[in-house]
Amino acid sequence: MAGAPVAKTPHFALHSTGLAHVRDARPLFPVADTWLGVLLPKRWARRAVTRNAIRRQIYETARAMAPMLPKAAMVVRLRSEFSRKQFLSATSVELKRAVRAELEQLMERVARPESKAPVLETAHAG
Repeated sequence: MAGAPVAKTPHFALHSTGLAHVRDARPLFPVADTWLGVLLPKRWARRAVTRNAIRRQIYETARAMAPMLPKAAMVVRLRSEFSRKQFLSATSVELKRAVRAELEQLMERVARPESKAPVLETAHAG
């Protein structure tokens, strides 16, 4: 992704084109609704079953939070691996809960300004 993410969590980053309340955001094309894309590299989720489980959680979380999300094109990108030692099964309830909780945090950060959610995460040294 060429631009910096507008929100990050430990495992996900959200990129967007056209968030009006994000400083320096310029839409590449106008959208009348929320568009969502998903980028799940094999580097961070080796098994297809894991990628599919995460993808389903992303779309379901976005569907549940749709009224809060801005009218913009957004891409959710997996940026680090969920530990296979901690989550042995790709279809485990624990993994789905962890993914869902993190996605809710991510999407709350880009929720419409009237929800008063912070937009950007502070950068950390590391």
